[in-house]
Amino acid sequence: MNTNVNEYMGHPKGLFFLFFAELWERFSFYGMRALLVLYMTKQLLYDDTMSFGIYGAYMSLVYFTPIIGGVLADRYLGYRKSIVLGGIMMALGHFFLTIETPLFFFGSLSLIIIGNGFFKPNISTFVGRLYPENDVRRDSGFTIFYMGINIGGAVAPLLCAWLAESYGWHYGFLAAGLGMLLGLFYFNRGLNKGVFGDIGQIPNQQIYDKKFLGLNKGQLITMLSFLSVPLFALLVRFNEYEHYMVWIASFVIIAALVLIYTSVNKPFKSRLIVAAYFTILMSLFWAIFEQAGSSLTLFADRNVNLIGMNAAQTNSINSIYIILLAIPFSWMWNKLTQINRNPNSAIKSGLGLILLGLGFCIFAMSARSMDGLAQTSMSYLIIGYFILTVGELCISPIGLSKMTELSPVKYLAFIMGVFFTSSFYGHFFAGKIAKLTSVVEGQINPFSEGLLGAITKFVTGLSPTIGNEGEEAFRQLYSYVSVYAGFGAITILIGLLAILISPFIKKMMAGVH
Repeated sequence: MNTNVNEYMGHPKGLFFLFFAELWERFSFYGMRALLVLYMTKQLLYDDTMSFGIYGAYMSLVYFTPIIGGVLADRYLGYRKSIVLGGIMMALGHFFLTIETPLFFFGSLSLIIIGNGFFKPNISTFVGRLYPENDVRRDSGFTIFYMGINIGGAVAPLLCAWLAESYGWHYGFLAAGLGMLLGLFYFNRGLNKGVFGDIGQIPNQQIYDKKFLGLNKGQLITMLSFLSVPLFALLVRFNEYEHYMVWIASFVIIAALVLIYTSVNKPFKSRLIVAAYFTILMSLFWAIFEQAGSSLTLFADRNVNLIGMNAAQTNSINSIYIILLAIPFSWMWNKLTQINRNPNSAIKSGLGLILLGLGFCIFAMSARSMDGLAQTSMSYLIIGYFILTVGELCISPIGLSKMTELSPVKYLAFIMGVFFTSSFYGHFFAGKIAKLTSVVEGQINPFSEGLLGAITKFVTGLSPTIGNEGEEAFRQLYSYVSVYAGFGAITILIGLLAILISPFIKKMMAGVH
């Protein structure tokens, strides 16, 4: 790795080109995400269950393909070509969403799924490779990079939702596609200026140039990527069968990790176990957190007295908080390191889960403020998002940073891809959790009985009779807040357990903080 790259503000200059590339890529991603469930329920007229199923399958597959993209980058393409290919496919996906037919709708989602697999793990790995091993600036650098993600995530729902509401859904999707093109522009600008040194090149030119059916590896991978679009489109459309893919993917991932485990020395063996542990914790985190794009968006649309923004725009609240808090958190981690008080990553992960659970309990508490139309105060939404955002800053950017330290360099992009499968599993289960908030005639709410029912009543102050026998608006409200209270409490308990076992996890990290 070439570490003799120019620096800016105490960090490698390349960080800031990747910052802007990721900012605009995330603008495109979160702009479309903010509209997706509302577009399906209001424009395509899908019911909640079908919409949550499509959304959950799309979001989980978006974070499954990075493991494939990571392997292909490690072995054939390198980070640079992978990022460009992924960006082009994602831009096409967003533009094709402007064509309102089932063929283009599911095909567009498929293009974004495949493109994200090439883009997402490799740009994050790129950031890690900018820093020498054990560089104390790494956590701070990833937090700055994470702020770029969330500037895009904050602006996109506000702008894309305004365009969709004022001029039509297609204008919102078009803006998302233009954002992706800007991301590619900034990445290529960094390449042209040479700020990345020799990082991200084709790993083995001889293997890359070897032809099959007259095509080199880059051409072959590009062709196969586009040919796989119908497969992923079918997986999204028939999402009720996705669990078969989850089992197959789990088997492949575990088998690959076992092979890597047997090929590395003792310190890396224990580090790989810790990497798997962090991935499991992150899977739980995203399963709860990612109600934001699905059930929380409909909750805001149906049961929150919104002031100053529409339901799609509430998706920006989390990102706005991260923009405000990312630099203070980056400064805080550096200062705590200087005085030897920086909590280790295992403790930070537990804190992140506790705060996430607390945030969802506050969403559930909003039922205490409901009016005669089953509308709750927006203040609970604002406060809940603040608390879970602090939790996110404790666990997510630190997790990205630790993967680049825990992984053997040879398998770095693959292990980063494995870490992103936490979002694959998280979104898969997030879709299942979101479906629990759907009101089905004649079906008893499972969160209205037993211990979960008692937790719901304690947090929300609502009786199960409101959820089982009340008017539709109150039944829907009870369905949302009971799920949030139950899973919020479970997440808090798991976070406490993670802190209790943190000394053991720290020991297994073999010197990584």
